[in-house]
Amino acid sequence: MSALTFTEENYLKAIYNIQHNSAAGEVSVNEIAERMQTRPATVTDMLRKLSEKALIHYEKYKKLHLSEQGTTRALQIIRKHRLWETFLHHKLNFSWDEVHEVAEQLEHIQSQKLVERLDDYLGYPQFDPHGDPIPNSEGVLPVSSAQLLNETEIDRACTIVAVKDTSSAFLRQLERLNLQIGTRLNIQERMPFDNSILVEIDGKNAVMLSEKIALNIIVQTTES
Repeated sequence: MSALTFTEENYLKAIYNIQHNSAAGEVSVNEIAERMQTRPATVTDMLRKLSEKALIHYEKYKKLHLSEQGTTRALQIIRKHRLWETFLHHKLNFSWDEVHEVAEQLEHIQSQKLVERLDDYLGYPQFDPHGDPIPNSEGVLPVSSAQLLNETEIDRACTIVAVKDTSSAFLRQLERLNLQIGTRLNIQERMPFDNSILVEIDGKNAVMLSEKIALNIIVQTTES
């Protein structure tokens, strides 16, 4: 495969993430411009380049989607990013709100041998510090039956396995509440007025969580 520029890789990753969260599996120029924080005209120029390299299916003034080759390349970039986040968090003690920015730089390293040795060194993790799935060397994502905390039944034990919002502000808020990946929760009460929930943390203290927080925490139900 031909080498891509850092910018081309960033676009592929952005398109994949938008497409992955789209019900129709398609992406608009404006969505990419918003994600990349740039002008639609700049996005259009890049889309022409990606189309010429057969990485996307694109027609002017229409929505687009990744080609099979583009999807493969995007998953390779995402794999590197999430492996580096895992390394930074578990081996170098970076906090989970610090790892994203550093991994953004490391994800562009091209050595496949380094990536595979990193995966082996980490013990072939399936999820990164935010709970996002890590594609394996074949580009296959692990399957999870997790659900939003907001959708979990009352008095059902669950464990935090991921977060939807990975912004530093949200992650720091969770740390203040003593919530992290692996924390066990039990929903004790749901308030009908604003849908906030009272949760017991690790069988000890109970805290009130807003609906917005509960909508950004992903959990796996467990046996009580």
